[in-house]
Amino acid sequence: MAEQKYEKYWELTVEYTDINENNFIGTLKIIVDFIDSNDMSEYKKELYKKLQKKVYDKYPKSDMGSIRKSINQFIKLGFVNNQLKSYHKLTKEFLEAKTNKKRRNLFSNIFYSNSKLSSATTKPSELKQINFLIRTLEEVGKLTKKNIEGLMTVDIAKIDKGYLTLEEVEKATKYACKIGFILRKYNQVGYLFNFLGKLNDVIFINDELYFKDDAKQIFGDELTFKEAQKRDPYLHRLYKNQLKEEADEKLGQTKCMIEKLSYPSLVASHIKPFVQSDENEAYDSNNGLLLSRNIDILFDQGYISFNDNGTIIYSSELNEDVREHLEKYTLGSEFLNENRLKYFSYHRSNVLRKVF
Repeated sequence: MAEQKYEKYWELTVEYTDINENNFIGTLKIIVDFIDSNDMSEYKKELYKKLQKKVYDKYPKSDMGSIRKSINQFIKLGFVNNQLKSYHKLTKEFLEAKTNKKRRNLFSNIFYSNSKLSSATTKPSELKQINFLIRTLEEVGKLTKKNIEGLMTVDIAKIDKGYLTLEEVEKATKYACKIGFILRKYNQVGYLFNFLGKLNDVIFINDELYFKDDAKQIFGDELTFKEAQKRDPYLHRLYKNQLKEEADEKLGQTKCMIEKLSYPSLVASHIKPFVQSDENEAYDSNNGLLLSRNIDILFDQGYISFNDNGTIIYSSELNEDVREHLEKYTLGSEFLNENRLKYFSYHRSNVLRKVF
């Protein structure tokens, strides 16, 4: 592996860290509208100043440096291309998204495919650090936060294969520790962790980054992964017991509420995801179904949901053979109380993937 150089660290300075907040979305919209309304085929300093003024008028800051940072962050994150000449093909769809779930999906695509952390309005770069990080994760299986700090010191232009091996990751980690990288660039490291945490299909568990499917193999699939960090074990046990008692009362035995089969292991599956629930919702048995592991995975990942009459809704991303297998199943009316239907409404709007 080529020798790392501290001055080539991954630069991520941002003004806004929440992709769902008004300032983030509003500033991005001003930039997109400005590009659409002006000939940006060539960079013009006077146009850039006009854009800064428009952003300042809507979202004033204490100095123009913060305004420039708020514009530059959209180039670094991949929404807008260098010198403001154009924007990512999904940027407008991101702006028009009606739910946080869809916005997160679009952000994941944009951030992975087009982010260039070393780029800025007048500073071109074609280095895609997030793509490099994800490919490294594919190679090594997991990355600790210290490993990621190490990656931030790597000049990826010198790594032809586009990722690091485990040995190379460990070398970079030692180098970052040696130069005290985290102490010097604490904010930028924090920004990167924040945006990595917004990507679909990867997750931090105990300060280690995994692909969700891999984490499920390691930590089990009964819980969503963030549940493992924040749930109350005793309250969850009571919650699952309530669902078992409900199934036993209404089906005559503890069975999957959909397949009506007595599996040796059943999952207390949340309808409104645990991590999106408040304290009362998280352990409300109406916000749950007792499911087999296969049904739980499909429901938890949004491949299926339920209508108010208990029939299954299928995502267009679900393979036809699986849909055909499930067509004989419904959720019985005995489980469709008023409170549970409210949770199903949330699931259809925020968890269910694209439908036909």
